[in-house]
This record gives sequence, structure tokens and C-alpha cells, in this order.
Amino acid sequence: MEDEIPGVEVGDVPQLRPQSLVLSFFGNHVLDRAESGLGVYSGSIIDVLGRVGTGEQAVRSTLTRMVNRGLLRRQREGRRMFFGLTPHAEDILRDGGRRIWRDGAVNEDWDGTWTLLGFSLPESWQRQRHDLRSRLTWSGFGALYSGLWIAPGRADVREIVSELGLDAHVKVFHAQADAFTDVGLMIRESWDLETLAARYVAFDKRWSTADVAEADPIATRLRLVAEWLRVIRIDPRLPVRHLPTEWPARQAQDTFRRIAEQTAGPAGRMAADVLETTPLRPAPLEMP
Repeated sequence: MEDEIPGVEVGDVPQLRPQSLVLSFFGNHVLDRAESGLGVYSGSIIDVLGRVGTGEQAVRSTLTRMVNRGLLRRQREGRRMFFGLTPHAEDILRDGGRRIWRDGAVNEDWDGTWTLLGFSLPESWQRQRHDLRSRLTWSGFGALYSGLWIAPGRADVREIVSELGLDAHVKVFHAQADAFTDVGLMIRESWDLETLAARYVAFDKRWSTADVAEADPIATRLRLVAEWLRVIRIDPRLPVRHLPTEWPARQAQDTFRRIAEQTAGPAGRMAADVLETTPLRPAPLEMP
């Protein structure tokens, strides 16, 4: 299978979007480099993503789309094109970094607070209703009822609501459940725990049995981080004390962090050898 990590025997390899791999690449090897405004030669990006089975044409078209979406900026040096992160992309990657390394996949410090979001939209606003539900799901909310969604903790949804132009149709509260409320049952009714647990189990099974010692470290780490983000981005970090016993997130997280530690040094050294980079010139100021 072309998506398999070179030198690692694995099965059931998930399909990762090229954009996810490009972001993982920049998050691993560019974001925290000392140089300010670092650009990476397109040929280097093509080389690295080719190691995980992404073809040259797919990489080139993805880079172009990401420039158009404001995630990357490009700079020509002679006949070569270099790509660097925009401030928007840096924010996305730093948020993902906090989710991976600081927050983690196991929520043991929940204070009992819930964010409640209620909305009522005209019947004809089907697109707006779909967009709102999609953004809420992505942000960790579950549907308690049709127009009432909940998330653990104090979730900030002002940006989502404002971007969709729904400020006048949405009400947000922070509250705690009454003692007679079965929080465990409420969670099972509002989120698809079976699917979420299955993703953690699959990740752990795949990576805990992988022999990464002789594998290509830059390809291994690229896939590892991209796959882990794919799992935890759909996890609302529900309070572990209200989840089924033996919740698989902890074991999967331990596996992720073990292999991330093993590959950090080798992948960084290889990246320093194979990546061609250049400082990016300051972006031109936009006229008001």
C-alpha cells in the first residue's frame, strides 16, 4: 500500500488528506525553527510527502490551494518556489500543539461546568443550520436536543457564531448539571462514544505494534502526528470519570507520546539535512 510508512509493517492505514500532511510537516519542522519567516523549497516538501505516499501533483495542487486559503505564502527565488506559514496557519498549528502536548486526550481536571448553546433559526435557513451544526461538532459540542448543544468546560464560541452571522439567533450559557441528572447517560446520548473509542483503539493497535527503529523517521513522525490529530480533533475531551471504564484514550495517548519521543531527534536531524529553506521577505502591507 502506497500510504504505508517505509520500513514499518502496519495494516488498516487511514487515508490522510494532503493538506493535513502539509500542516503536520510545517508544524513538525518549521513552526518552531529559530528563523523568523522561514520558507521551504517546494521540492523539499514534495520529497517528504512522497515518503508517505502523496504524489507530486497532489502536493503541488495542495500548496496552491493553501496559498489561496491564506494558510501559506510563497516566494520565488530564481526558478524555485518557497512556501512559508501565514499568521493564520501559525495560530492553527499552535492550537493543535496545545491540544496534543498540553491538554491531551484524557480530561481528568473537569470542574463540572458545561457550555450550553441554544439556537433557533428560520425553517428556510437550512444551509446556516448545517454550517452551525458542523462547526459545533468540530468544536466538541454534542446535540442534547435539536436546538440545544452542550460541551464540557467553558467553550468560547463567539468567533464561530459571529463568522456565521448568527449572533441574534444564538444564546450561550455556562452551567452545572443538577444532582439528579445522570451525566454519564447524557454523554452517551449526545456523543457517539463507540465511534470515538474505536478510533483510539485502532490508532493504538496500529502504532503499538509498529517497529519504528529502522523506519524513515521523518515519514514516521509526519504520519504519527497527522493521524493523532485526526483522532483527537473529533474528541470533545469529555470528563473521564463519566466515560466507560477502560476508556482507550489514555493507552492510545501513551503510545503516541512514546513514539513521538523516539522519533523527535532522528526526524529533526533528517529534516535539517534534506530540507532546503530560505528566509521569507516581509509580506507587503495591505492598503486599507
